[in-house]
Amino acid sequence: MKITDLKGQTAAEPTLVVPQHPSVKGRFPETNLPFYRKLGRTDLTVSCLGLGGGGHISSEDTMYAFEQGINYFFYSSDLHHFLYSSMADTLRKLCGRRSSVREKVVLATVTYVLKSPDSVLSALLDQMADLRMDYIDVFFWGWIGSKDNQAMQDCLGVSNDLRGPNSVFQRQIERWFGTCERMKKMGIVRYIGASFHDLDLAQQWMHSPLLDVVMVRHNVAHRTAQKKVFTHLDANDPQRPGIVTFKSAGMMGSLWEPPAGLPRECWVPSVPDLYRYSLSQNSVDVALAGWRNRQEVDAALASIQKGKFTQQELDYLNLYGDLHRNHIKPNEIPTERLLVGSSR
Repeated sequence: MKITDLKGQTAAEPTLVVPQHPSVKGRFPETNLPFYRKLGRTDLTVSCLGLGGGGHISSEDTMYAFEQGINYFFYSSDLHHFLYSSMADTLRKLCGRRSSVREKVVLATVTYVLKSPDSVLSALLDQMADLRMDYIDVFFWGWIGSKDNQAMQDCLGVSNDLRGPNSVFQRQIERWFGTCERMKKMGIVRYIGASFHDLDLAQQWMHSPLLDVVMVRHNVAHRTAQKKVFTHLDANDPQRPGIVTFKSAGMMGSLWEPPAGLPRECWVPSVPDLYRYSLSQNSVDVALAGWRNRQEVDAALASIQKGKFTQQELDYLNLYGDLHRNHIKPNEIPTERLLVGSSR
């Protein structure tokens, strides 16, 4: 398809009809783990659980998640696009030009492959054409590793040309897709985020005014983000960046499987428990989930309604994670830190 065909194609699309998002007020009990919260210094209200495409969830179950109250969606148009593509039809309905519920959705998109200011327009074109939308709530630069400091500096250097209404990049996108009231009001990108695999870089950049949302890997066995990122934030600071975590259920292995040496009678956390662990940390706003179906959505929602873990439970989960990483030997386990039971 030619670039010159894009504007015409958008104009010819039929009106998208989606069910109205039901009222969720009162659905989630008041706990010390509020289901909805402000995403850092942005003006976005997000669900504490977010849905990404890592589990290749169907479009129907993506809509189900929205109907249950999930409003944060994360989408990749390049790396692992096949896994994310099964969400696309519902995201077009929720975020497309004729959606009646667009303002109730927080759409985060990412480019993992392109890491330069010159390439951002290509990524935006792909995403705008793919999802047929007017604007993105958070655009992420993805997979920022130890060799990407200069690239990160260059990419964030265009933040003010990329986000908000009447930006340089907005005017270019309008030439291809046409303009509308939503795009004029929001711009094509509302906020800028970065997904860090190098936590030293995350620490270096997280207070930059050019970066609105920070995404970091975090789970019971990989807790470096607690030391290098979370402890350097004040949860009540209205100017802190939004914090999103990923890989809650594991990186190199399945953390819901008991580690070698754990006594049989001890608590083995479920995958929903692992999301809840990240959300029990200081300043974490969203734990990104890779659900495969609506049953996993329901299980995660039920777990969140229990509230944050106690300090004793967190201490046990830290020990559980250390066993997974072989940071402690089974014969060195302090028995006073063990918790017995099948669930919490």
